[in-house]
Amino acid sequence: MFRAARSNSTLGSTFSLLELIYHATVRSIRRSHGNAIIGLIMNMFQTMLLVFTFYIMFGVLGMRGNSVRGDFLLYVMSGIFLFMTHTKAMGAVFGAESSTSQMMKHAPMTTAVSISAAALGALYIQLLSMLVVMYLYHAAFKPIEIYNWVGAMGMVFLSWFTGVALGMVFLAAKPWAPDVVGVIQQVYSRANMIASGKMFLANTLPHKMLVLFNWNPLFHTIDQARGFTFINYNPHFSNWQYPLYVGLAFLMIGLMGEFYTRQYASISWSARR
Repeated sequence: MFRAARSNSTLGSTFSLLELIYHATVRSIRRSHGNAIIGLIMNMFQTMLLVFTFYIMFGVLGMRGNSVRGDFLLYVMSGIFLFMTHTKAMGAVFGAESSTSQMMKHAPMTTAVSISAAALGALYIQLLSMLVVMYLYHAAFKPIEIYNWVGAMGMVFLSWFTGVALGMVFLAAKPWAPDVVGVIQQVYSRANMIASGKMFLANTLPHKMLVLFNWNPLFHTIDQARGFTFINYNPHFSNWQYPLYVGLAFLMIGLMGEFYTRQYASISWSARR
């Protein structure tokens, strides 16, 4: 019987694992659409549509005065990009193939590989979409100036990391109560349309409003990203350490939950999804 050759060395095993994650990531990206270019264009269109919708809404509701002094469209994009990255990463990990999936029958495949591939695929799509949209705006309409692009990009990765961590928790709980966990995940995603704080600045909120949003790690990353993006804004009521610690805590909970769930996994669970 055919058996794939495997390296017994640590370095060889590492490269074999990275190659497996790479191919699984490509499969995860192409799963949404057979044509990778069309899939990317659809994601870009979704991002641009959301930016345009919030741009119009800010104008209709008269909320433009609450934004940072600077490029207003860049202010809108700074919130939308991080919101999309967080939500897409969480959804991708939540929908990753678990231990009862048919793909797990192939020997090299593991749940760690499928989760890593889903997370990296979501990050790749969102980063590419974000860079293309910003380049089109920079080249066709108005030059973009970012005060500290390293810090702003760090907040993008931190938003992705917290999304992956929350997705791990939902993924670990999904086999036990798929319908309930699916509803909770959808409610959290929809609530972040407001609770993420992408429509306002933390510095402008009164204390009684601030406590309603301060629990959300995405609220902190978006507010910090605007501090790195605009020289005229210095966030006082948010920090980047909180989402990092929350993300690490949820990641550990998710990993322990996934390990525990895998011990009791049954092929019959597939029929419950």
